[in-house]
Amino acid sequence: MKTFKINKDFEIACEWKKTRTAFKHEAVLLKNGEEIDRTKICYLNRTWERFDFESVIRKLLDKTGILKGEKINNFLDRISGIAEEKTSRQFKTISTIAKLGEVFCPGNKKAKNDWKTRILKAGLERQGLIMPENWDQLDENEKERRLNGVLEVL
Repeated sequence: MKTFKINKDFEIACEWKKTRTAFKHEAVLLKNGEEIDRTKICYLNRTWERFDFESVIRKLLDKTGILKGEKINNFLDRISGIAEEKTSRQFKTISTIAKLGEVFCPGNKKAKNDWKTRILKAGLERQGLIMPENWDQLDENEKERRLNGVLEVL
């Protein structure tokens, strides 16, 4: 059995079961541990899914209406790891562009730091990037150390 948390109240419990001729996936929608609804899909051979239980989860969510439209796709992306992969690619791109400041501004530490700061702000403000209040008062060596640390994490 495998469970997928939707939010603090809802989760989906999925299970693989053998049938007389093949196998099936069952999904149960739980609210605070109590069953709300369930569904199943029977398979003869194999499934063509990005991850185990994708089809039965989608069927259950469509049936119950607990999530609708793009929220279903976002949930499936999150539990499949695709959302994490997309975020990782985005962070790598931002980091690469920010590191180009080393090439575009050779020998000028302030210009390099300004470039990296500008790219990080442009790429990460929607994700919640908040620059320290005293950023403008920091010396260029400290800015460089912090910026390079952030880029290393990305």
